[in-house]
Amino acid sequence: MSAHATAAHPPLYAGGLRSWLTTVDHKRIGVLYGVSALFYFVVGGVEALIIRLQLASPTADVVGADTFNQLFTMHGTTMVFLVLMPLSAALFNYMIPLMIGARDVAFPRLNAFSFWTFFFGSVLLNLSFFVGDPPDAGWFGYANLTSKQYNPGMGIDFWLLSVQIMGIASIASAVNFTVTILNMRAPGMSLMRVPLFVWMALVVQVLMLLAFPPITVAFIFLMFDRFFGTHFYIPSAGGTPILWQHLFWIFGHPEVYILILPSFGVVSEVLPTFARKPLFGAPFMIFSGILIGFLGFGVWSHHMFTTGLGAVADTAFSLATMLIAIPTGVKIFNWIATLWGGHIRFRTPLYFAVGMVGLFIIGGLSGIMHASPPVDIQQHDSYFVVAHLHYVFFGGTVFGLFAGIYYWWPKVTGRMIGEGLGKLHFWLMVVGMNLTFFPMHFLGLDGMPRRIYTYATDLGWERWNMIATVGAFLIAVSVLVFFVNAARSLASKTQAPADPWDAATLEWTVSSPPPEYNFAVVPTVNSARPFWLHKYGPTRDISTRTKAQGTPAQPDNPPTRIDLPSPSSWPILAALGLALLGGGALVGLWMVLFGAAVLVFCVYRWAFQPLERTGHPTFGPAPSGGSS
Repeated sequence: MSAHATAAHPPLYAGGLRSWLTTVDHKRIGVLYGVSALFYFVVGGVEALIIRLQLASPTADVVGADTFNQLFTMHGTTMVFLVLMPLSAALFNYMIPLMIGARDVAFPRLNAFSFWTFFFGSVLLNLSFFVGDPPDAGWFGYANLTSKQYNPGMGIDFWLLSVQIMGIASIASAVNFTVTILNMRAPGMSLMRVPLFVWMALVVQVLMLLAFPPITVAFIFLMFDRFFGTHFYIPSAGGTPILWQHLFWIFGHPEVYILILPSFGVVSEVLPTFARKPLFGAPFMIFSGILIGFLGFGVWSHHMFTTGLGAVADTAFSLATMLIAIPTGVKIFNWIATLWGGHIRFRTPLYFAVGMVGLFIIGGLSGIMHASPPVDIQQHDSYFVVAHLHYVFFGGTVFGLFAGIYYWWPKVTGRMIGEGLGKLHFWLMVVGMNLTFFPMHFLGLDGMPRRIYTYATDLGWERWNMIATVGAFLIAVSVLVFFVNAARSLASKTQAPADPWDAATLEWTVSSPPPEYNFAVVPTVNSARPFWLHKYGPTRDISTRTKAQGTPAQPDNPPTRIDLPSPSSWPILAALGLALLGGGALVGLWMVLFGAAVLVFCVYRWAFQPLERTGHPTFGPAPSGGSS
């Protein structure tokens, strides 16, 4: 038997701990991102539950003021940087090469470095709990709350260093996926045949490449203020806190679209599959996503209407904020049109996708209200804004990502996930979400400011706060149902079929889970819906059974030899060196120098490590003269 022969379904997730630490396979890295994000989802959720317990009744004393400030800072930072972004990255890593017909990403080792850099950055952030000094200035870190004068502890240092490290991971990942999408598509896959999820991912990568440099500059200025005594944000020395707001929100509002566009892409894949009809107006959906990304850089100062920018600036940013509603509305109407007249199958992914559309509409409408400076000034820093934020991020991003998790779960795990528990998860979460966040609109209009840890009994806020707290615990129950469902699925011995949803795109042409090499034969694409074209022919009504040319399911074994990049320990060691370099600023100069030396050494060895070595993954027939 050839040494290079392979089984039809190689054991993708086999191997010990070392195989996971040194992997460069995009699918395993996607799993690592997903597991990390779900773990931090629980951590951030526990922080939110403590916040809600503190606010459930007037003059409660569950936690003190300082602890409350630390909790909402860590909750916001965790949910944005440790949950929503890496959960999107999990789907990007696993699905993009499969959806475009590639065997891996363009730079597999850089991909591994990106994950481990994120991981060590997240560990550094949470180490602040163990030294008793978590950050307490909000996830937005407004100056001068972060200055040494008002915040002399180490919490802000942990925060700024860890977020900078995770920013490096995001930029590296963005470069990788931009190159992958633009250069590694299967033959025949023109840009207008690229799946909508991949298109939205491409827009997200461009946004990260453009948005992360300003926040990096903001963090460098803050680091210099705190470590070297400069005065970029100190008014008494000629600096200005408004500089931080501009730099932060030039990143912060594109960040909103970095978080929501992946969910838009997921919904644009799920709805056509379960409506059994092509996505309505797909080209308009593509261009509306691009326009959202472009306009996202022109709306940052609508977060700053209360800072006194002046009538001209307020007018410009108000108009830009109203304008960005147009491409967003295009997406919503096209999703509705996709469902209209379809042969709808009510499965769990569809529930979450439709739920995302409805809940995001509520968040979007309250966002349009804030395009008006007088309305924004009235509601600024009130719980109305908290409600808006969570309807966008939780109702939009979280529900959309759960649609993707349920949709691609059988592809990733090779197991189906329970429909009954999945629908129970949805209904508990949608009821809990509305119970939690809709009352916050009333609290905000009644004058309750955000970021307060207690309130007096005569203000009349206790009823809505108690309802919100009950809703938060209902969300927690729904997440517990999901984890039970996931555990039952993973324990099942029933193999999921390659195409359980009767879907249209390339990832469903391979086994579940996919083989390590993805495709035994690189597919040729001649449609935006290549698998549907093969199964049903060139008709809008896919219920007909006329066979036609398209992209068929993959053969069991590759007909030619496939070489894959060898595992490498240098990406994880380089990421560790980077974490030591950044975190070393909290210890001393010697640690910074040691981390820099480790980083340089590992990058050097990484650069000169050959792509192939004895025992690296090969599949298919042995080369001529191969061993047996």
